[in-house]
Amino acid sequence: MAIDHPQIPKETMANWQQLVDLVAQLADVPASLIMKTDVPDHSVLITSDHPDNPYPVGMNFRLHPKLYCQGVLQRDGELVVEDAACEPAWSDNDDMEHGMSFYIGLPLKWPDGSVFGTICVLDRKRNRRALIFREGLAQFARMVESDLALLQEVYLRRALEEKLNETLAQLETRVQERTRELQETNTALRVLLSSFEDDRKSRDHQIVERVRSMVLPYLDKLRCQLDEDKAQHAYLDLAEQNLREITSLMSDRLSDAFAVMTPTEIEIAQLVMSGKTTKDIARALSRETSTIDFHRNNIRRKLGLEGRDQNLRSHLLTIS
Repeated sequence: MAIDHPQIPKETMANWQQLVDLVAQLADVPASLIMKTDVPDHSVLITSDHPDNPYPVGMNFRLHPKLYCQGVLQRDGELVVEDAACEPAWSDNDDMEHGMSFYIGLPLKWPDGSVFGTICVLDRKRNRRALIFREGLAQFARMVESDLALLQEVYLRRALEEKLNETLAQLETRVQERTRELQETNTALRVLLSSFEDDRKSRDHQIVERVRSMVLPYLDKLRCQLDEDKAQHAYLDLAEQNLREITSLMSDRLSDAFAVMTPTEIEIAQLVMSGKTTKDIARALSRETSTIDFHRNNIRRKLGLEGRDQNLRSHLLTIS
């Protein structure tokens, strides 16, 4: 699978321009080039600044066996042509149109081994100085390839970072979606539980109301029919008390307690809850303290506190 490669930034292009100009000076040639290969095209990427250089940036060649650079790519190594006019394989190549019979070129590669292009020098005569400079040209080729390796590494790191950020963004989106789903589920569950709770309260209320209307009144009538047998009254009181305690667990205990009281008893119970004494309540209601005591005893009986040593206010606050 081919690896994507980065574009060459302007800063690197400027450095390579200085490099080919230096190569042209050191090798004493009119043309020093860095060529870019995009099969089947082979074009001038960087060209030395020399008045006798016939190769402008962007000049394009089609790769074929008579092209010097094609020989470099085929060899995958250095190509030296000292005089193309004396070598039948190169005597009619494209560069001879410009009289460039002398050529030294080396391949340039990306770090993955794929071809980037070539670096080369050309002259119209056999150039002994350029031949001596061959190793120097090889060093410059390695410098260009080092730049390519650095660019590729930076490019891959950035691509990896972008992919990582994209993955993180996708994960964050999935988390948000999952969180929203959970919130919606929780909301639905709360609604369902609330509905169940409302249904339970409704059923409990119905049971409580039926006990109050269909059982407790008959207990009161039964009490009136009993003789003076204390045991019978005790059992009846116990049955009534137990029924009241059971129903109190199935409803709002304070509301249920008030439900069996008279308006006056409810008023007195509320004053007791607020911390008022019997005398305070008597003054507030313009009643005798004995009357307040009578109502307090009724309240205690209806709350199941009759005969029990338990503070009325504490009990009312407990069930509120």
